Amino acid sequence: MQQNLQPIVKDLVLIGGGHSHAIVLKMFGMKPLPGVRLTLITVASDTAYSGMLPGHIAGFYSHDECHIDLRNLANFAQAQLYIDRAIALDLENNKVVCANRPAVDFDVLSIDIGSTPATITVAGAAEYATAAKPVSQLLENWNRLVETVSKNPQESTSIAIVGGGVGGVEMALSMRAKLHQILHQTQQPIPNLVIHLFQRDTELMPNYHQSVRRQIQQILIEKGIKLHLGETVCKVAPQNLTLNPSGLAERENGEVFEVKCESGLTIECNKIFWVTQASAPEWLKTSGLRTDKQGFILVEDTLQSQTYPHIFAAGDIATMINHSCPKAGVFAVRQGKPLFENLQRILLGQSLKPYRPQKEYLSLIGTGDKRAIATRGTFNLPPHKLLWYWKDWIDRRFMKRFSNLPQTEAQRG
Repeated sequence: MQQNLQPIVKDLVLIGGGHSHAIVLKMFGMKPLPGVRLTLITVASDTAYSGMLPGHIAGFYSHDECHIDLRNLANFAQAQLYIDRAIALDLENNKVVCANRPAVDFDVLSIDIGSTPATITVAGAAEYATAAKPVSQLLENWNRLVETVSKNPQESTSIAIVGGGVGGVEMALSMRAKLHQILHQTQQPIPNLVIHLFQRDTELMPNYHQSVRRQIQQILIEKGIKLHLGETVCKVAPQNLTLNPSGLAERENGEVFEVKCESGLTIECNKIFWVTQASAPEWLKTSGLRTDKQGFILVEDTLQSQTYPHIFAAGDIATMINHSCPKAGVFAVRQGKPLFENLQRILLGQSLKPYRPQKEYLSLIGTGDKRAIATRGTFNLPPHKLLWYWKDWIDRRFMKRFSNLPQTEAQRG
């Protein structure tokens, strides 16, 4: 017997498939709102879980193990899925302007598009370095490098990582682990591999306690990673260019790049990865939404925009006015449930609830060798295998939330 179709009363549009929105989609699938049409606009059909990404780079997890299938999740939430890129907001007419499809109407909008490392201020960085985000691009370039080293293990490889926060540190340790594994398997000498880590501050991971910073620095030194602390990268350029028959400059496969610092230090390398301070896309800065100096959307405790209460933001792209939160995946995950609840409440015409993030949170930092450091505020535990297994259990438990999705009564009917 054919069911009566519920008329669409309101349009809820989600831009971005970040951690918060993945949770929102899962919860809407479990608790749908009649009369609400849900739409997800995202640049890719899957999204990487940041907690497992360093382990994937190190070779501990497969692609599927650390990526959430947004197509499957959207289907579970009975949401329209548009694989496209938002490039502007028309706030007068409540429309999301997309790169490749007609504008999408909304009554309520939520934005969770993450952030990208700032490369635009450094000459050559956007052209010659690989940014940590978007993750798909990072992994494409990383896999290409792994393949090159696997095919030519006898050749020397030098990698530069710019950014000494926890993201840069974990990337350096994970890349070292994977490439060392390849070199061991092919019985090549480890000196064939050199990893340089550049940090503008005089210390690594400035947002962490001094004891953790000391431990991390010692681990990096012991593993042979070359630290360049207090060095500000000001230019990235290819060392050699050739001219093709048409007279255009062309990059060679084996090209060497130069990383130049304000101090005059210059390092030659084969590949550059950019993991510096997060930044927001330019279109948000001109959207009409109130943002902070970096372009992140300013939100109230309810996760609503400070200037447009029918627009919400969560994850890295949001800056909470009343709380100082680092751009970390743990906060995006914890904002998922309160974001879902407030989206439902505003659609139902109910009062919204404030979300107050905790001031201190547990960090489990992988060291690239299936060990991890545990830290919370001033408390920390040194690298240990049991801490890695704990981290692995937490991460797998999170990812399990998005696999084997149950069917709701409406979906079964």
